[in-house]
Amino acid sequence: MIILTKLIAIAIKWRALAGVGRRRISLPRVALCHQQKASKGHFVVYTMDRNRFVIPLVYLDNNIFRELFRMSEEAFGLPRDGPITLACDSAFLEYVLSIVQRNTSKDPVAKAFDVLTSKFKY
Repeated sequence: MIILTKLIAIAIKWRALAGVGRRRISLPRVALCHQQKASKGHFVVYTMDRNRFVIPLVYLDNNIFRELFRMSEEAFGLPRDGPITLACDSAFLEYVLSIVQRNTSKDPVAKAFDVLTSKFKY
């Protein structure tokens, strides 16, 4: 029979090992060679499901994107040679882009922050 303290120690060890493997997401270099460069005034980001988005630089002023970049830095670290990968899926990023494009009032943006922070709690 397994003692409860040993079981907890094994669970903590496995959780730590699982966390090490998911810290970095790298995209294949071959796929990046075939992609076009972003036009002037835009930047490229990838989502966790490896979809590519070209986003205007003006959106960097938005708090939602700042929060996404902060969460991405916590999850994956700062990229050195590879692309910027955001810690969300493509459906969520499309939703965020639609909110920012519509330039809506503060209430939907606040709701988006709530969804963002509740979805990615560690």
